Amino acid sequence: MPEVLAPASPLSNRLLAMTESATIAMAKKARELAALGVDVISLSFGEPDFQTPQYIKDAAKKAVDDGFTFYTPVPGTLELRQAICAKLKKENDLDYLPTNIVVSTGAKQALANAILSLVNPGDEVIVFSPYWVSYEEMVKLAEGVPVPLVGSLENDYKATAAQLEAAITPRTKLIMYSSPCNPTGAVFSKEELGEIAAVLARHPQVYALADEIYEYINFVGEHYSLARFPEVKDRVITVNGFSKGYAMTGWRLGYLAARADIASACDKLQGQITSGTCSIAQKAGTAALIGGHGSADEMVTAYHRRRDLVLDIAKDIPGLVMPTPSGAFYVFPDVSAFFGRTTAEGQVIKNSADLALYLLSDAHVAAVSGEAFGAPQCMRFSTAAADDKLVEAFQRIKKSLAKL
Repeated sequence: MPEVLAPASPLSNRLLAMTESATIAMAKKARELAALGVDVISLSFGEPDFQTPQYIKDAAKKAVDDGFTFYTPVPGTLELRQAICAKLKKENDLDYLPTNIVVSTGAKQALANAILSLVNPGDEVIVFSPYWVSYEEMVKLAEGVPVPLVGSLENDYKATAAQLEAAITPRTKLIMYSSPCNPTGAVFSKEELGEIAAVLARHPQVYALADEIYEYINFVGEHYSLARFPEVKDRVITVNGFSKGYAMTGWRLGYLAARADIASACDKLQGQITSGTCSIAQKAGTAALIGGHGSADEMVTAYHRRRDLVLDIAKDIPGLVMPTPSGAFYVFPDVSAFFGRTTAEGQVIKNSADLALYLLSDAHVAAVSGEAFGAPQCMRFSTAAADDKLVEAFQRIKKSLAKL
C-alpha cells in the first residue's frame, strides 16, 4: 500500500515565517498560571494601570447617545485630524494639514500601514536596536530585510549617527526607531536627532519612521521630533497615539503624520483592510487632545516614582545590570550574569527566555525575554503597575535569582 503523506500546511509562507508577539505570548502564559490560582504579578505588558480620564469617557458616552455610530472617513474624522494637526503644531512645532494625517486602529496599525506603503521586497530597513517586538516582523511581512543597528549599553542602548551612516547601503529604504524607546526607555536628544537628520540629508532615498507613542512619558525634558528638521521633514513619518499618554489602550486609536502622497498611500491601504477606526473612539480621542495632557502629566509623576522605586531595589540584586530609563515605563536590565547557572531542579539557564520562564514558575513574576527586542542578553519588565505590586515583584525576583 503506498505511503500516505501528511498534507503540507495550508498556511502562507509569510505567516509561517512570522513570530508570535513575545509580549502577548508571555501575558498569555501569565494568565494561564493565574487561572490555576497562582498569585502572578504580570510585568510583561506595556499597559498603563490607570483608568482613561473621565472627561474622555464622557465624550465617548455622549457620542453613543448622539448616535455617532456610523462609518467614518477611512483616514479619520475631519474633526479628529484637525485636532491632531493643532496638537502637532502646538506641542511639536510641526505644520501639517488634515490630508497629512491618517487615523488608525492603534499606533501599531499606523506603523504597519507606513511599512507596507513604503517597503518593496528586498528593501533594507534599518531598525534601531533594542526595538519594539513587532518592528522586525512588520518588515518581514512587507518582504523587506530588517537590519538591526545595535546601540551600546554605554550609550543607553541608543544607536548613533555614525553607526547609521555606516549601515546605509544602496538598498536602504527606511529607518525605524522609538523615542522614548520601548523597551529601553532611552530618549534621543535634539542634538542626537540632529546628527541623524544630517545623515539622512546625505541619503535622499532613505525615509524615517519615528515612533513617538511614549512622547508624554519623558523624565528628562523636552520631547523632540525628527520631523522638526526641515531638511528631512518630507521623509519622516511620525507615528503617535492615545494608548500610553491617555491610558486608552483598549480604545485602539493611533495616527501618523506624513507627506501627502505617503498619507494617501496609507489611506488607500487601510481602506482595503479595516476602513475607518471606531467612531466612538475617535470622538474620545478628539476630546483627549482638546483637553490637553494634564492627566498624562499626573501619570508621568507616578511612572517616575515607580521607576526610582524599582531602581532602588534592583541595585541590591547582584548580577542585574540596570540602566536608568529616561522615559516610557520599562526597565531593561542586562541579565547575562545568570546565564549558565542552574536551578534547584537542575535546569541550566541558557538564555533570557529560560530566565523569564524560571521567574514565572519560581517567583510568579511575568517578564519578557530580551531576545524578542533584539537584545538577547536583557529582559524587559514593565513598571506600569502599582507601587506595592512592583515592590513585591522585585523582592520575589531577588529571592529567585539568589537561588541560581
